[in-house]
Amino acid sequence: METGGMEFGAPRASSSWWAEWQLVVGVALAIWLVYEQLSYIWKGKHLPGPKFVVPFLGDVFRMVKDPTKFWDDQAKAATKVGLSWNVLFGRFVLFVRDSEMSQKIFANVKPDVFHLVGHPFGKKLFGEDNLIFMFGDEHRDLRRRLAPNFTYKALGVYVSIQERMIRKHIAQWLEMHKAGPMTMRLLLRDLNLETSQATFVGPYLDEAARVQFKKDYNFFNTGLMSFPVNLPGFAYHEATKAVPRLIKALSNCSRMSRERMIQGEEPSCLIDFLVQETLREIQEAEAAGGPPPGHSSDWEIGALIFDFLFAAQDASTSSLAWSCAFLDSHPEILQRVRDEQRRVRPDVTAPVTPEMLKEMEFTTMVVKEVLRIRPPAPMVPHIASTDFAITDTYKVPKGTIVFPSLLESSFQGFTDPYKFDPDRFSLERQEDVLYKRNWLLFGAGPHQCVGQRYALNHLTLFVALFTTLVDMERLRTPGCDDLLYTPTISPKDELMCRMTARVVS
Repeated sequence: METGGMEFGAPRASSSWWAEWQLVVGVALAIWLVYEQLSYIWKGKHLPGPKFVVPFLGDVFRMVKDPTKFWDDQAKAATKVGLSWNVLFGRFVLFVRDSEMSQKIFANVKPDVFHLVGHPFGKKLFGEDNLIFMFGDEHRDLRRRLAPNFTYKALGVYVSIQERMIRKHIAQWLEMHKAGPMTMRLLLRDLNLETSQATFVGPYLDEAARVQFKKDYNFFNTGLMSFPVNLPGFAYHEATKAVPRLIKALSNCSRMSRERMIQGEEPSCLIDFLVQETLREIQEAEAAGGPPPGHSSDWEIGALIFDFLFAAQDASTSSLAWSCAFLDSHPEILQRVRDEQRRVRPDVTAPVTPEMLKEMEFTTMVVKEVLRIRPPAPMVPHIASTDFAITDTYKVPKGTIVFPSLLESSFQGFTDPYKFDPDRFSLERQEDVLYKRNWLLFGAGPHQCVGQRYALNHLTLFVALFTTLVDMERLRTPGCDDLLYTPTISPKDELMCRMTARVVS
């Protein structure tokens, strides 16, 4: 009986030990959860934010499920004080609505203040040595070397390439639309990808390389909008694998360009201008007995071209889509664009010259207004590397991811800001000068977009050609103009329309 008693007693002791252990773990977890909630409240201080934060993940599911509503809610919460807070993947984040606060962040992109990340997991996707993560002298020297890529001469070379690609794709679209209505966003994305390839690396990508490049870029683009699960079978993992392949393809282009530029041939695309300037600096360094300049290898040049491609690709796709959408919904503005084109280009079949682009004043105003009212990148995330006093009453805690909103800045200061009004950019009104601190679509500070003239030329050229060659009828549905994050913003219906060739009298 005693033995039996001992046998029955052991499980009770074990059960008691397990219950005690569960109690300890439960209490510790409860304390940690309370601490976590209090730490977020302490970081947010008087700023508006959620009343409860989902442990570990925060509000990430709501953000991924409906990013438009999530960021709209953050903007509404920030209306009074210019800031609101939330938590994503356990990271404290700040939404910055106020333009002056955004300017402070852009002006303080320094190793010890703010780091531009471009994407919450950007370093894993783009690499530690990417241009957007650089600071100081290294960053300034590299931007100086990039300047020859965007001179008037270089931009003139690009215009002819851009026009050829736009005309080619418009002809394809018109043929495709004979079968019925289609969405335009993906067609515009394909146009931009081929235009970027042709403009940036010219003849150096053969057809097989272009097909693989498009496939890998789609992997990369899909991964940008996916959960950052770096395991086989997940989109984010495919993106991390695709980036080195993309850079390798572009580095091969750099190698071929280097061979041509050494022979003294004229530049025919962006990488030629970049390689030409790089070779000049290498020769100067050799003559002075110094080492070659940084970022002068084919791989590093390929990585730079990838940066340009990423910046041009999705941003331009967004802006082209919104240009079509706003022109369709404002026929009086569309007619003014066509009238200007008839004056500047009496023969719409003749090539467009850089001089003609300069004469397209109203068309350029339309493009600028599209960029103002729908900046393609609505936010530009940064990480605070120190506590930073963004107002007299609030310090951004170290480690915070801040999201300056270019979209919300666009509705501050401007006259009747929610109205599509290209004339605000006229010489008479000059709202782009009066409210230039609110027009942040190209950023500000040391990381302001180096290719903004290229982007404006591309968009203006597209609007000029599209409006004279195409009659577009938008198939409007409720909510079709709501924002779709892709990761830049586009119309929610992806621009469903009919297209027919325009009969020009």
